[in-house]
Amino acid sequence: MSLEQTASQTVGPYFYIGFGNHVITDIADGAQGERVVIRGQVFDGAGAVVPDAVIETWQADANGRYPHPEDPRAAQAQPGFRGFMRALVDDQGRFTLTTIKPGRVPGPGGQAQAPHLLVNVLMRGLLKQAPTRLYFADEAAANAEDPVLALVPARAAPP
Repeated sequence: MSLEQTASQTVGPYFYIGFGNHVITDIADGAQGERVVIRGQVFDGAGAVVPDAVIETWQADANGRYPHPEDPRAAQAQPGFRGFMRALVDDQGRFTLTTIKPGRVPGPGGQAQAPHLLVNVLMRGLLKQAPTRLYFADEAAANAEDPVLALVPARAAPP
């Protein structure tokens, strides 16, 4: 007996509804470090606003430690710092996140990476998640040394 593979499908228009009780948009409260507010808007490939996207972020604390068991330095992470946020966009595709600027974390070969947030975008019509990074423009020296950011072609790199 052989079975045909079913076609891949997107998550559909209703996945957004299930996230309502799992929104975390402010992890700066009580955290040590420079408070930052991140505002953005989500558009599809044709430039149309996406009114039901979900934005997830993961980041280190201000000292560059992830509150996660896979970070060997997690025991030194700020107590109570969550490191994870999830935002639902509004009907114009806008979102706001409040956090602290993360510290530098070790990258490939132990070289320090620039402060950044790992960002994941989920939305209908997207067959795979769209992971990316958010860097800080006021960290020019750290950005210039970042081994991951160095892999990005100059025309796509942040200003």
